[in-house]
Amino acid sequence: MTDLYPVTAVATGVLGLVAGALVPRLIGSVPEPEPEPDDPADGDTEPEQPKELYADIAARPALQWTSAVASGLSAAAMGLMLGWSWALLVVLPLVPIGVALAVIDWRTKLLPTRLVAPTYALTVVTILVAWLADGRDLADLQRAALGWALYGGMFFALWFVYPRGLGYGDVRLSGVLGLALGWVGWSELLLGIWDGLLLGGVLGSLLALVTRRRDYPFGPFMLVGALSGVVLGQPVMSALYG
Repeated sequence: MTDLYPVTAVATGVLGLVAGALVPRLIGSVPEPEPEPDDPADGDTEPEQPKELYADIAARPALQWTSAVASGLSAAAMGLMLGWSWALLVVLPLVPIGVALAVIDWRTKLLPTRLVAPTYALTVVTILVAWLADGRDLADLQRAALGWALYGGMFFALWFVYPRGLGYGDVRLSGVLGLALGWVGWSELLLGIWDGLLLGGVLGSLLALVTRRRDYPFGPFMLVGALSGVVLGQPVMSALYG
């Protein structure tokens, strides 16, 4: 049976609530992408709707409290399962950033590099700090690198084969998630990847069918899958394999 850490859950939940309340400010700070030049070959095609501005997304009335609740619950779930471990140093900072990325991707179908790239750097730094502070084996760093190669490499291959079906922002995000999940453990990594693909492929397709929307962004499903990997990775693998 997996140990639970309710005291840690309360502490991380409060931290998540506070950090989540800052998500609108984070979204509003993201610079708008440079407009792409018009392609003469696309003259006969119907023009796309203009992208919703990040400042307008940040100003949505319910965003602050919904982001705070989502971030608080996610952080509490992580604390409940991980306890006071150095793994929290790696995954907790990703919670409010992940909420911001999910909101942006859901509304614009974009995962801005200006937000994903610093998250890469942050994740690498926290992994190195956790490794040095916890005195863990070099194999743990290797597992994080393998997580990056596995998740990121898989999405790069999917993007390379069919770029219209997957944005390169998803490829960047998969690398970050692979690093973090790989650091926490193999169970978390494998379940996080599986759940992200399952939710994005199956649930996204069902939503598109029901709502008659052409497609749904993959990023939010990847982020929910990663959360489920951290929270449920060990219990699920223990139930399956003992």
